[in-house]
Amino acid sequence: MDRIAQAFARARSAGRPCLVAYICAGDPDYDTSLRLCKALAEEGVDILELGVPFSDPLADGQTNQLAAQRALDAGMTQAKVLKLASEVRAFAPELPLVFYTYCNLVFSRGEENYAREAKAAGVDALLTLDCPPEESGELVAACRRHGLSNIYIVAPTTPDERIRMIAGVATGFIYYVSREGVTGVRDTLVSNLAERVGKIKEHARVPVVVGFGVSRAEHVREICQVADGAVVGSFLVNCIPEGKGDTAAMEAALRQRVRLLLGRPSH
Repeated sequence: MDRIAQAFARARSAGRPCLVAYICAGDPDYDTSLRLCKALAEEGVDILELGVPFSDPLADGQTNQLAAQRALDAGMTQAKVLKLASEVRAFAPELPLVFYTYCNLVFSRGEENYAREAKAAGVDALLTLDCPPEESGELVAACRRHGLSNIYIVAPTTPDERIRMIAGVATGFIYYVSREGVTGVRDTLVSNLAERVGKIKEHARVPVVVGFGVSRAEHVREICQVADGAVVGSFLVNCIPEGKGDTAAMEAALRQRVRLLLGRPSH
């Protein structure tokens, strides 16, 4: 099995939720971002989703938009994102890495180059937010040649026939966006989660994870009763601006929130 499949298998065998943690690469700067990635790995997140900073992150709410802007303002580039991924891979050899990216960033370098460079940096999969499966043939082919998975999103408004089509091409896992709109912390989960995830699982050949609005341990537990994993982003990213430039405070808060989400004691 590849690293992503192994991560889900380990979580299942341990009878615990599979936690996918999102953080924007280079936020608030390269060195701090690397330190925070290391903290996430040490706290036992199952999959690390690295946001590739982009000037127009249309799927993101304010928290992750500001994270991308902080990273860009600090001088983050595609080359530095790849370098950061390779450094994470060096200290976390078994941790699956997913690039959460956008079409322009991929196509500006060329699908073949992007896939080759991502693989060389230790990345396991691409989640290209604004590249629907109907338009991703060349990217998928390049990823297959270089051993990368392609993750696709299913939305609450996705009709059944399109879910079937997405399930037929997705590898790694399928990401169910539980809410219409953009990323961000929410107090409650949607009421029809089990029904919608069940529809996806009727066709899925890979695990299904749920994200957008996940911010509490009970959210993670509830999601993992019906899905294979939960994605948490804004709740973790908020540790960075709340730390007000104090790297140690950011790291401590991040570790505490991961422990909270996984139902572990804080210490």
